[in-house]
Amino acid sequence: MTRCYKEINSPVGKLTLIASAGALIGVLWDRGRCHRSTLVAPNLEPEHPVLAEAERQLSEYFAGTRRQFDLPLDPRGTEFQKKVWLALRKIPFGKTQSYAEIAKSIGAPRASRAVGAANGKNPLPIVVPCHRVIGANGALTGFGGGLENKARLLALEAGAGAPPTS
Repeated sequence: MTRCYKEINSPVGKLTLIASAGALIGVLWDRGRCHRSTLVAPNLEPEHPVLAEAERQLSEYFAGTRRQFDLPLDPRGTEFQKKVWLALRKIPFGKTQSYAEIAKSIGAPRASRAVGAANGKNPLPIVVPCHRVIGANGALTGFGGGLENKARLLALEAGAGAPPTS
């Protein structure tokens, strides 16, 4: 399968978008984690239709005019991970949920830690909003793009405008 990528600048840093022939399969942070490096695509293809549409929708999100993404997605993971990622997509814009709430919503109320692990391996951050997951006490917890960017994304959604840049 041919994979294509495009790099974009955003208010939360450089992002690398990765697509297969017909779907977005990855959004990588500039300082991303190693486990996502397997998504690195061999072909730079900035005009790829999925990548161009993903860039457009992300720009609208950062401008505060898009609350939901409408892109073909094909995240690679286990069935449990995919179930968690689908639950993440159901968290409303501007809202947060705890790991325990997500575990309960997918029918695995004792799986908070497994939900946390799956959340941490989300290959499509921002688009699949793992930044909306917080600790049971309301604290911001781990995030592949860094806690500063997690706070920026939550602030963007709270004010529905572009997040401040550093």
